Amino acid sequence: MSLESRADDGVPELTARVVRASFPKGTLAIRIREVLGALFTDEDFAEAFPGRGRPAISPGSLALVSVLQYAEGLSDRQAADQVRARMDWKYLLGLELDDPGFDFTVLGDFRSRLITHGLEERVLQVVLARLSEAALLRAGGRQRTDSTHVLTAVRTLNRMEFVGETLRAALEVLAAAAPNWLTPLITPAWVERYGAKVDNYRFPKGENVRREWAEQVGRDGFTLLDAVDAATAPAWLCEVPAVRILRRAWSEQYHRDGQEVCWREGKDLPPARDRLSSPYDTDAHYGIKRGSGWCGYKVHLSETCEPDAPHLITNVETTNATVNDTEVTAEVHQHLAERELKPREHVVDAGYVTAAHILAARENHGIDLVGPVGLDTHHSRRDTQAPDLTQAAFKTDWEARKVVCPQGASSISWSQQRKASGTPLVRVHFALADCDPCPLRQRCTKAANGKRGRSLTLLPREQQQILEERRAEQQTDAWKERYDVRAGVEGIISQAVRRTHLRRAPYRGQNKTHLANVLSATALNIARVDAWLNGTPLGATRVSHLARLTLAA
Repeated sequence: MSLESRADDGVPELTARVVRASFPKGTLAIRIREVLGALFTDEDFAEAFPGRGRPAISPGSLALVSVLQYAEGLSDRQAADQVRARMDWKYLLGLELDDPGFDFTVLGDFRSRLITHGLEERVLQVVLARLSEAALLRAGGRQRTDSTHVLTAVRTLNRMEFVGETLRAALEVLAAAAPNWLTPLITPAWVERYGAKVDNYRFPKGENVRREWAEQVGRDGFTLLDAVDAATAPAWLCEVPAVRILRRAWSEQYHRDGQEVCWREGKDLPPARDRLSSPYDTDAHYGIKRGSGWCGYKVHLSETCEPDAPHLITNVETTNATVNDTEVTAEVHQHLAERELKPREHVVDAGYVTAAHILAARENHGIDLVGPVGLDTHHSRRDTQAPDLTQAAFKTDWEARKVVCPQGASSISWSQQRKASGTPLVRVHFALADCDPCPLRQRCTKAANGKRGRSLTLLPREQQQILEERRAEQQTDAWKERYDVRAGVEGIISQAVRRTHLRRAPYRGQNKTHLANVLSATALNIARVDAWLNGTPLGATRVSHLARLTLAA
């Protein structure tokens, strides 16, 4: 398809007259058209369409339908039907009442083009620009960010189900692509094991028997891979995606020593971030947060939170489930800076904050990153009720590269080191001769008498000073009152889950899931602008009847 730009000539007269007569109080679609005009133009998506070929359906219209689809929780077929049936949608799209619309498959093709050309963010970017032009969104002020889990669109598998399904998926593909080559390899036992979906309830009972089953699957998988690698096999079999997934999965799940195939122990497996969790979605990984595990992704939403403006989502980040929140902070700030929507204050929970992040946000973007840092968790070896001597009780002389303890003893060593992650730090040690006779020893160190003196771990100077300042500041009532605004971010996550089903990915793959998250965020922005224009107040926090009784008492 080629792009033939279509100018927006406004809403056709008949459409406008009939819609206004039918909906005198308006609808979301009508109010958005009247306030923001045509949200998207075809030029916004020109990169995704070639200059030659059959004329394409207006990309601007497809983008708008995609947003409305997520705003109302519709399938592709239902959204296409609404374009034909709904007068207010025709009003927003600027269509004649008798416009026939388009086939629903066009929406899937439009999403594929956005992903292929790296335009997943374009829909949100354009809407944010329109909202800025309408004075509904501005840089500065405060924003807040939080994350939630997103379940992948495939079944969560345990290890035995995973290896069985991975081999079954490869056999299914090869049975269709190279049946004559595969037939001599198949045995009745293979058909029994892999002919139907591999499910936990069909496995044999008993740990030893189950292990034997898993190792038999491993031997079958290696038999298939050896046959694929044989000189007599067609060369293209090695490039079949299901075969490549099988090869990777077997290297992660099994040891092979000659003809011996061994099931890897848990401690011998690659970390979850590097290990496949499903043969059907290789981007999805198994993550755990606050004791809850899921296979899929994590989405981070940033929203404005000024009392005199609508609360709008300004950034969406989608990662696999194993990525920690701290790894996303810098990326969020960079994306907000690129959109010229940097906040003055960015309020987040402890998962996004380190001293290095506070310093980088301040120096690189002029953002005050507001969030609690970890407290000094040093614990002494004692029975007394007196408080422990934390790092705050020690005085650091950075120029002299020494630390002085509360009793006046100076450190005897100062060494620059790095964590395994590459983070620089300083290790400081005190002499045993100073610590052993010290009257404060029981409050100071866990080390047994006569073993070693107190040691400290410090961050680089600027980060350490920021860490100490924040630890002291976050204990004050003024800081706690300033931080209270963070709790409101739970509202956007709740609305996204209830209205756009954010926690369940509709598609497979991280790029497709990210596009779905961006469309969800854009739909919520449209809904929130409409609520703001209507004067609809923010919803109150839901309280159970039992909790309400307790509060009343």
